[in-house]
Amino acid sequence: MPHNPKMLRSIIFACLTFAFAGNISAKETPLENPVARTGKPNFILINLDDAGYGDFGCFGHPTIQTPNIDRMAAEGMKLTQFYSPSPACSASRYSLLTGRYAIRSGMPWVLMPGFKEGMKDDEITLAAALKSQEYHTACFGKWHVGHQPDQLPLKRGFDEYFGIPFSNDMQQPRHPPLPLIDGDKTIETEPDQTQFTRRFTERAIAFVKKNQTKPFFLYLAHPMPHIPIHASEAFKGKSKRGLYGDVIEEIDWSVGQILKTLTEQNLDENTMVMLTSDNGPWIIMNEKGGSAGLLRDGKGSSWEGGVRVPCIARWPGQIPPQSKCQATLSTIDVFPTLIGLAGGEVPKDRTIDGLDMGEFLLGKKQEIDRTIFLFGPNNKLHALRQGPWKFHAITSSQTKPNHFEGRVPLLFNLDHDPSEKYDLSKKEPDVVSRLSNELEEFEKESQKH
Repeated sequence: MPHNPKMLRSIIFACLTFAFAGNISAKETPLENPVARTGKPNFILINLDDAGYGDFGCFGHPTIQTPNIDRMAAEGMKLTQFYSPSPACSASRYSLLTGRYAIRSGMPWVLMPGFKEGMKDDEITLAAALKSQEYHTACFGKWHVGHQPDQLPLKRGFDEYFGIPFSNDMQQPRHPPLPLIDGDKTIETEPDQTQFTRRFTERAIAFVKKNQTKPFFLYLAHPMPHIPIHASEAFKGKSKRGLYGDVIEEIDWSVGQILKTLTEQNLDENTMVMLTSDNGPWIIMNEKGGSAGLLRDGKGSSWEGGVRVPCIARWPGQIPPQSKCQATLSTIDVFPTLIGLAGGEVPKDRTIDGLDMGEFLLGKKQEIDRTIFLFGPNNKLHALRQGPWKFHAITSSQTKPNHFEGRVPLLFNLDHDPSEKYDLSKKEPDVVSRLSNELEEFEKESQKH
């Protein structure tokens, strides 16, 4: 320490000036975001349970208020011909997470408590693929692709998990108590379902904040609006659509909270948010179920109302605002798309049925020539979509009697007839023959697995 008083004062002044300047800099200069530096975007995938094509304001519902979901559509893209290949929980979630038809692995179309089946050890999930690209991963909400200890999310590529292992109606008295799992441990049984949307949203927000400087993949799989439907006190009785509307409006609140968090954390331009549903609405539940809008039928059927689902994608500065994509795309496309946007490559050692739809989301492409295969109960191949054509080799419905009295084959031009009212099979025999052969060929090829 110098004994010269002038020198001592100079050193102290310099230190204080440096410290003060450092504090000002820390407050005024945003923390550098390594995500922006590496070019790896964040992904938030919001998957609803049994939400219908017509359940949101931006998809035409006249009374359910969804300002935040509508904002996603206004600031991003609506995908209006977006399909889940299965109209039921487990098979559809398997396809979303792997980019593969469930028939590839023998995944049941609905897993029940006590089943030993589930996603196999050698499957590569979207979370696992992104984790290999240095992403931090989390699943909050409903899992339902295997509930044995070695099948839960932490064993399938996720760093964090907080949720229920199967559907919220699989509870007492017909089943054992519904578990709420944090990580790999059950922390509650028969949890208060009115708090599901809030609790899963809070965990999602905490995850985003914790990973503000790291690329992340968040899979937020709300258990609602699958019955039994529940809304918290803050939303109960608020919607003109009744309890079902309350549930959707609380989910919309959740979307708003997530968008708000992205803005606050300066992550908007680094994050793509996609919202969709695992299948169509459970229309046989009457007012407790949702709406498929102008589409025929609902959950459990391969009619349009069962497999065409709402989809919205938002990514400021990348996805054109107020845009609409009418290309025939599917939940199986999410797997290769996010991997591609992250700069990775899809696995080469297995069949990946999905296609990279990055160019569609970025507004660089509008049309695609492809076939999407559509399944019914017990993963039986029922139908396909190709161009404007929808071909049914088998039909099923939870409503009685079945449409067209179960007569097949059926052919519809969905560009003209999205409600599948006017069968053209007699007028277009060549199209029927061609699509029938393609369906049979795919069935033979897929059965090899």
